[in-house]
Amino acid sequence: MLLPSRLLADTVQLAPDNQVLFLNSAADPFVSLVARQLTTGTITLAEDNIASLHVALQEAEHNGLHANRLRHVAFHEYTLREPAATMDVAIMNLLYQPGNTWTLYGLQLAAYALKPGGRLYVVGAKDRGVLSIAKRMQQYFGNVETLSISKGYRVVCSYNSFLDSTSRRGRASQAPLLALPVVSVPQTASQTGSPRGMPLHFDDTSSSLVSLVFADGKLDEGTRLLLEALEVRPTDEALDMGCGAGFIGIHMAHLASNVTMVDVSLTTVAVARRRVEESGLTNIRVLPSDGAQAVLQQRFDLVVTNPPFHMGGIQTTEIAERFIGEAAQVLKPRGRFYLVANRFLKYEPTLRAHFKTVDEVAGNTRYKVLRAL
Repeated sequence: MLLPSRLLADTVQLAPDNQVLFLNSAADPFVSLVARQLTTGTITLAEDNIASLHVALQEAEHNGLHANRLRHVAFHEYTLREPAATMDVAIMNLLYQPGNTWTLYGLQLAAYALKPGGRLYVVGAKDRGVLSIAKRMQQYFGNVETLSISKGYRVVCSYNSFLDSTSRRGRASQAPLLALPVVSVPQTASQTGSPRGMPLHFDDTSSSLVSLVFADGKLDEGTRLLLEALEVRPTDEALDMGCGAGFIGIHMAHLASNVTMVDVSLTTVAVARRRVEESGLTNIRVLPSDGAQAVLQQRFDLVVTNPPFHMGGIQTTEIAERFIGEAAQVLKPRGRFYLVANRFLKYEPTLRAHFKTVDEVAGNTRYKVLRAL
């Protein structure tokens, strides 16, 4: 078990009947430990990553946690689906947050979900921003305590000192640094505008995590190189693996017969669907999927990916290597596979193990675009 999980095990106080909320941290082994401690309580996984969710559900079932005591709500839909002030404990591991937007949103979900006196525990390393998160917890909740420090990691805790939503809104208006509204109803980017500097309101329906990610979506340099090198044919049935905000898939849909876009993040799928809707294109579908798992029975002429190379905050080639194997599995004979990556990542041996021909078709000092046939 990793150090952050051990620190949580040593510090989090639970009663057998507690209602426990994990904030985008279903991959944390501490979920299983909590499951063993609860007798009549429940665990709710407010989770974005469907691969992490699948593992957590399997592990909980193995530990005998009945389905009626383990629930899942999409991270970005929690305030839309769930009532306020129902949780005794909320837990977030910064290791599993994709970025600062997710972390700040998680703090706000905790403030929305916790009962008066309920506790939020956050574990993280200094280089993952735990000190700045502690400051935000102090600013918003009015209290924060460091419970444990070990090898650069610490557990910090705040309790919900507000008795009603009115007092919480009052505190929010004094906390401009927490400038991410909790969501109910997603709106278009033009309706939401910039989230920075806005006060926090629990009944605010003007924005969401989807809106925030949507507004922040940018075409990175590697993706730009890939699009410039990519050959798309009018008859192609194409797959975009790990589609992110959807730039690659939408580009292909202008040229191909049809496009399937998949991503492991439920928030990202919602963002991509919104971009597709705004594009007006009707030859695209967007699916939540861990890699190509949702489309393993289909076959494609073209598979394209800009794969992530971090998992749980740790650099890894595992995700891309799995994508390569799955791409080879779903491609038709004479199908083409394109991958863009940072130049220092050595994917060529894995590509050659699955494909006859591997070429670098574009690149610069930072990125390379590889084509496999």
